[in-house]
Amino acid sequence: MFVDIATVKVKAGKGGDGAVSFRHEKYVDKGGPDGGDGGRGGDVVFRATKDLNTLLNFRYKPELTAESGQAGSKRNKRGRSGEPLLVKVPVGTLVTRGGELVVDLAEDGQEAVVAKGGDGGFGNAHFKSSTRQAPRMAELGEAGEEFEAELELKLLADVGLVGFPNAGKSTFLSVVSNAKPEIANYEFTTLTPNLGVADIDDGSILIADIPGLIEGASEGKGLGDQFLRHIERTAVLLHMIDAYSDDPAQKYQAIRHELEKYSHELALRPEVVALTKCDGLDQEIIAMQATAIQNVAPEAQVVALSSQSGEGVKDLLRLLRQEVVAYRTAQAEQSSEEVETEGLPVISLGDEQSDDVWAVQPEDEGFRVTGDKIEKFARRTNFDQFEGINRLRDIMRKLGITHELIRQGAESDSVIYIGESEFTLLEQ
Repeated sequence: MFVDIATVKVKAGKGGDGAVSFRHEKYVDKGGPDGGDGGRGGDVVFRATKDLNTLLNFRYKPELTAESGQAGSKRNKRGRSGEPLLVKVPVGTLVTRGGELVVDLAEDGQEAVVAKGGDGGFGNAHFKSSTRQAPRMAELGEAGEEFEAELELKLLADVGLVGFPNAGKSTFLSVVSNAKPEIANYEFTTLTPNLGVADIDDGSILIADIPGLIEGASEGKGLGDQFLRHIERTAVLLHMIDAYSDDPAQKYQAIRHELEKYSHELALRPEVVALTKCDGLDQEIIAMQATAIQNVAPEAQVVALSSQSGEGVKDLLRLLRQEVVAYRTAQAEQSSEEVETEGLPVISLGDEQSDDVWAVQPEDEGFRVTGDKIEKFARRTNFDQFEGINRLRDIMRKLGITHELIRQGAESDSVIYIGESEFTLLEQ
C-alpha cells in the first residue's frame, strides 16, 4: 500500500534529574556533596533510505519516543544518557512542524535530528563552593522536544510522466525499466506512483509515473491533486498523448493548464512531448498530430513512439537523458553562483548574546518573565527544594530581572510566572 502523507507525534527523551547526595564513609569526616548529574535524553533522528518508498509504517506507529536519560546517583555517578531513536524514512521525505519545514531528506543516508533530547540536571556536587559547602539542591532534567510532525513524501526522479489517463504512461515505464505497474485498457489503471530505472547507452535515468490527470486535477478532481507533488522534483516532464486522440492539441493544453495552476515553477520545467501508440498509424497522420501540438506549442519537442514495438523508444530515452543532464548542470551552476554571491556569514555581538534577552510583563495578579535563558533555568529548577528556588532568585538578580520587576511595582509576595512555573519574588 502506497502512503505519501502521515502525521506522527515526535517526543525526544527527558534528561535525567541530578542527585542530592553526601558522602557517608567510615573515617571520612564531612565528606561533602557527591550527587551526580543526570544523563541527557535521547534525540529523535530521521534517516533517509532508498530501501523504503512509502510512509505506510507511520500509519501503524503514530508515536515516536526516544529513551529518557537516567538520574544521577551518589559518588558523582552521572546517569546514563538515553539512546537516540533512529527512524528510517523514504528518500524525498519532508518533515514539517506547524507548517514550517524542519528538514528535507533528499539524499540516501542523509540524517537529521528532528527533536532534541533534554539536558540532564546538575547534581548537588556541581553547586559546591567556598560559601556553599553542603548544597541540598539539584536540578531537574529538561523535557525533550515534543511536537506533532507532518511527513510528506515527494518522489525524487529525473523524468516525470504526465498525461491523461490511458495515455500509455505505465506501458512505457514497464518497457523501458524493470517496474511492474498495473496495465489495462481503461482509465485510472494506475492508482499509485511507480518508479523505474531506464538504462540507455552508458547511463540511466529514474522515471516516475503518476496516476493520469484530468481537467480540474489541480483543484482536487480525479487523483491528480494527491500525486502532482511527486513530479515537483523531476528535472524533465515527459508529456504523453495518445496518437489516436481526436484533438491532441486540446489535450496538451488541458494538462499544461493544470500544471500551471498547481505550480508555476513546475510548468517552466523542460518538457518533451511523446505521441504514444503510433504502431499501425500512417506517417502522415502522425505528422499531422505532431503539427497540431506544435501549432499551440512551437518550442515543444514532439517524438512519436510505440512502446509495444519499441519504435522511437531509444531515441526518446537519449533525448530525455540529454535534457536531464542539461537541467542538472544548470541547477548546479546556479547553486554555485548563489553560494559565491552570499559570501561569508556575519556574526554580530547581538547574535552571541541573544540567549540573555528577557522581558517582563504584568499578568493577572503577578508578572510574567520571558526569555530563553531564564526559562531554561526555571525548567531545571526543582521547586520542591528551598535552595533550588533561591538559586533561581539569585540568577534573576544577576540578570537584572529582579530590579525590573521591582521597578514595575512587584512586591515580595508578588507571583512570578516563568514558563509553566510560578513562585513569589522573595522568600516568604
